[in-house]
Amino acid sequence: MQSHPNVRKVQDALRAAGGSGDVVTLADSAPTAAAAAAQLGCDVGAIANSLVFDCDGQPLLVLTSGAHRADTTLLAQAAGVRTARRAAPEFVRMHTGQPIGGVAPLGHPEPIPTLVDTWLARHGEVWAAAGHPHTVFSATFDELVRITSGRAVDVVA
Repeated sequence: MQSHPNVRKVQDALRAAGGSGDVVTLADSAPTAAAAAAQLGCDVGAIANSLVFDCDGQPLLVLTSGAHRADTTLLAQAAGVRTARRAAPEFVRMHTGQPIGGVAPLGHPEPIPTLVDTWLARHGEVWAAAGHPHTVFSATFDELVRITSGRAVDVVA
């Protein structure tokens, strides 16, 4: 998986942003936070789900803890838009170049405004997808905010 074009883009973007984590290949696909946590031996809350939302036709990337679901009303308010709804797979692929289940927080064709769930700060190490459903990388919460040029927000009411 390390040679997959999406994974190489993520690794390159991670290095360019000064990220310290390396891409790790998982034995099995990790389509859910629980599946990723089980393979990594970590708490499900330490998994940073990369969720793309369609906000009035524009993409918004939300890195949310695998321990809960994001409140779309809070997301819309934080993003300053009327509505935030989960994006269709085609919309996700168009804006990230990556498949659902492997969407990384970076390595996209163009930068995407990003919100980072403050719950992730409860973990010393968090894990995010690396462009393919079999790959992840680790980072600290502060590093994740920095490398994504994200904004830390509460995403649950």
